[in-house]
Amino acid sequence: MRHLWKRLGVPIAALCVLALVAASCGDDEADAPAAPVVDTAAVAAAQAEAEVAAAHAGYAAGSDDLAGIQRHIVHVLHAVDPSTSERGPGNGYGLARAASGCAGHIGMAGESDDASDAVQAHSTHVGTSCSNVAMWAESIAEKAAEVAAATDMAAAKALAEEIVAMTAAIVNGTDADGNGRVSWGEGEGGLAQAATHLRLMKEAEGLG
Repeated sequence: MRHLWKRLGVPIAALCVLALVAASCGDDEADAPAAPVVDTAAVAAAQAEAEVAAAHAGYAAGSDDLAGIQRHIVHVLHAVDPSTSERGPGNGYGLARAASGCAGHIGMAGESDDASDAVQAHSTHVGTSCSNVAMWAESIAEKAAEVAAATDMAAAKALAEEIVAMTAAIVNGTDADGNGRVSWGEGEGGLAQAATHLRLMKEAEGLG
């Protein structure tokens, strides 16, 4: 198929971008669950799960008893990694999986032999932001496990507040270096920055 598209004059890098934007965010596993919304791009899938995680992190931090904190943190964890529980408010795909898939697929676009300057540049921006999100999602899962095992409400609430901060960073990025702006860079870019640079890349490739 790759050679067919090359004979037709369609850049492979552009096809990778198109696949990321228009295809469902599966990872080619035969038994993988379907994407949460048909034909949802990886970034959009991650954003949907992140909004759920952020909402329930807020509910957890605002709870006035340990049971309430733990109940909502389980819901956060379901949005991050639905394999951790049978049911929950997430869409069933998982923030961590969507972010990792985004970073991997966009990396293929940037590394393609015929990648344009725009694709090479913005694939780095999108990929770095998505890698940040995947890293923060992993940290949330670790802290959620601590909340589940907590017997002290104050300790559980403090962890829930840390999770709130991480979900906020996932959704909007974070000004890690304190320079007054949020970039796509390592430790800063979140899904908002990934979406922005994905849009810029699409526009540069005539796909927007």
